[in-house]
Amino acid sequence: MRPARALFRRVFVINGLVFAAGTLVLAVSPATVSSPVLLTEVPVLIVGLALILGANALLLRRSLAPLDTLTTLMERVDPLRVGDRLTDSGNGDLTHLIETFNGMLDRLEAERSASSAHALAAQEGERRRIARELHDEIGQSLTVVLLSLKHTLGHAPEELRQELLAVQETVRGSLDEVRQVARRLRPGVLEDLGLHSALSALAGDFAEASGVQVTRDIDPEPPGMSGEVELVLYRIAQEGLTNVARHADATRVWLSLRSARDGGLTLRVTDDGRGGARQDGAGVRGMRERALLIGARLTLDSPPGGGTDVRLVVPARAVTDPAERS
Repeated sequence: MRPARALFRRVFVINGLVFAAGTLVLAVSPATVSSPVLLTEVPVLIVGLALILGANALLLRRSLAPLDTLTTLMERVDPLRVGDRLTDSGNGDLTHLIETFNGMLDRLEAERSASSAHALAAQEGERRRIARELHDEIGQSLTVVLLSLKHTLGHAPEELRQELLAVQETVRGSLDEVRQVARRLRPGVLEDLGLHSALSALAGDFAEASGVQVTRDIDPEPPGMSGEVELVLYRIAQEGLTNVARHADATRVWLSLRSARDGGLTLRVTDDGRGGARQDGAGVRGMRERALLIGARLTLDSPPGGGTDVRLVVPARAVTDPAERS
């Protein structure tokens, strides 16, 4: 039965029962109504009407209560925050409506996850292409310039040597920056040495660039996982550290990756900065989208003045069997 028809039937039956009960009470009670109505009978009529309306309102309120819950859920629903569902409180006529709404949320999350997967895959492909061009083209061109400068220094007059040395140092610095950008775009250490080494290198680069002390607690033997899961963990850790450098004004950061007893994983990026992050920026929404790809849950706790704690919980099924992720 369709929800509208079921709801109409419920309201009709409730009203019918209330009015039938009121009629029955008037029929068996000693109360009588004269024609015309006497003033002494008016209070009896008012009390009877109030009881009927009160009973009708109470029953309808309880019957339609799930609609208020549904409205509240619709106002706060966000495809990036998974698992928020409406529970059936046993109201049979609204069960189909609740199931339909929850099914719509399931489809929205699945479609969002699929579209995010395509977008992030394209993004990673573009990152690899840019990193390759930086390394193979710009990096090699700068290397050629350095070699040419080195050759020129051997034949340059003394009055030009200092200027050429300054230019050489500038080019060498530019070459180092290009290589760092290429490493951030394409974490070759992740592909070559694995997640543990990649996270350690990431923390070391962050500490060197920002001057913020990083305490690492990385499981040396995390459970076997797919390249997609490793990349998501690395990118979320990378974005978390980037946010610390940009916004936290922190003096210390804790980066941890630990295995859970059930076979899952927990990644945390915690700082002692100012906290107070109230809304998800582009970086945090990007982390949530990546978490959806592997069926993980990302939470962010950022009390004012209490630092920020970014936590990614990866369930065991996503770690051990990526093909069964939802």
